[in-house]
Order: sequence, then C-alpha cells, then structure tokens
Amino acid sequence: MSSRITARFDALKQENRAALVTFVTAGDPSFDASLAILEALPGAGADIIELGMPFTDPMADGPAIQKAALRALAAGQTQIKTLEMVKRFRERDTTTPIVLMGYYNPIYRYGVERFLVDAKAAGVDGLIVVDLPPEHDAELCLPAREAGIDFIRLATPTTDDKRLPKVLENTSGFVYYVSVAGVTGARAPTPADVERAVGRIKEHSQLPVAVGFGIRRAQQAEEIARFSDAVVVGSALVDCIEGAVDTATAVAEISRLTRELAEGVRAARR
Repeated sequence: MSSRITARFDALKQENRAALVTFVTAGDPSFDASLAILEALPGAGADIIELGMPFTDPMADGPAIQKAALRALAAGQTQIKTLEMVKRFRERDTTTPIVLMGYYNPIYRYGVERFLVDAKAAGVDGLIVVDLPPEHDAELCLPAREAGIDFIRLATPTTDDKRLPKVLENTSGFVYYVSVAGVTGARAPTPADVERAVGRIKEHSQLPVAVGFGIRRAQQAEEIARFSDAVVVGSALVDCIEGAVDTATAVAEISRLTRELAEGVRAARR
C-alpha cells in the first residue's frame, strides 16, 4: 500500500535524514488554537504530525499529555471535531502525513466502519491505537488497511524476539519504538540501548523505525536521528501549550521548539 507516509519517508531517504514527528493533542487548549498550532507545525520543521485523540483514560501517556487530553475534553473536543480539524488542515496542506494516536474506546463508540470512512475522507493517513494488540487485528487494523489507512504498531523494550514478528505482522507506514518502559515523557532514553533495539527491529522488518517517549531536546533528537528513521517528540511540545498565556504564544513557543528539534534531526548525519 502506497501512502502519504511512505512517500514522506521515501523523500527523506533521498535527503539522507530522519523525520521529525511532532505530537499534539487535538483540541488542546481549544479547537481554534489547536488548529492554529497544527497548521504551524510543517513550516517549523515537522515532517509528520501525530495528533492525539483526547480520551479520559490514556494509559500510555504521562502527566503532560493526560492534562492536554483533559483540557481538550473540557473545551468540548470530540471525535467528530478531531476529524473536522484534520479536514480543515488538509485545505491548506495536502502533503504532510497526519497520524491519529489514541485508544480504541472512542473509535468503538463512534463505530469502526463510520470512523474509517470519515477519517479517510478527512485526510488521515495512519492510526496508532495503543490498547489493541495484534490478536485483535480484525477489529480495526485490517479494516483500516483495507480503507487505505496505515496501522502503526508499537514495539517496546520488553517486546522480545518471539513476540516481535506478531507485532510487525500487519503493521504498515512505520514501526513506533517506545524507547523507555513506562509512559510518555517519563525519562530520557539511552541512545546505545535504543540503537541496539532499532537494529533488532530492522532485522525483522523493512519498515522505517520511529523512536519516541522521553525525547525533549534538540541534542537528544540529533543522537536518536543518527540511527533511526524518525524521532517523535510529544510531551515537550504539549508543555509549551500548558505554559502559554494565549494562542499566539502557544504557536510561537511550539514553533520555536519544533525548529530547534528539526535542526537537531537535520544535523544528525551531516
């Protein structure tokens, strides 16, 4: 399946550099502010955007992203509004891949078939649904791929060689390697350990490998981008929103940090 995600990784391979994947939560702190942030990210250096679907019980997310989800829900964000946000983004940007990240419950309540139809129409390119193991691929993974939406699976430090082939079986777009055991933003990864893990995944898959969890600074992004295909940053960007006094400040702070991270990624293989 050829996708906007595959096209982006193919282009970056020609540039001999990794991708910067930026995570923000849809609707944080409001629909209009979140859309303004979303639209600013590609210009600041984001190659792929991971957009969180707010949920009240985000088990893989640390305090920063949990608070972002609660801010978004308090502001009235819904699944319908998240897809509307992607649709509005696509009116100005037809090339930057958008990956929705979240949990199965809101998608199940929305209705899987309806969700996939609406997500594809809005311009969604991929899904990361962290609480659906490969044993349940028939629920969402396989229908998503049939709908032309990549399904990106997470591998972790505890995913051993016996489990890894099952995890990779129906994964498409890229593989997301969770660099530390625990929740997002908890602690920094050790580059040497992550490099060994990325090498092990590449022995089993031709897909690009993105590394996330615990990466907050440009220097960390540069270290990880030397051997991975993408670096994912979320909590550090979300913190910019929490600390901002208004939308303009949030956009400016996230853009500043994204530019720093992008420069780190671009410097990794020079």
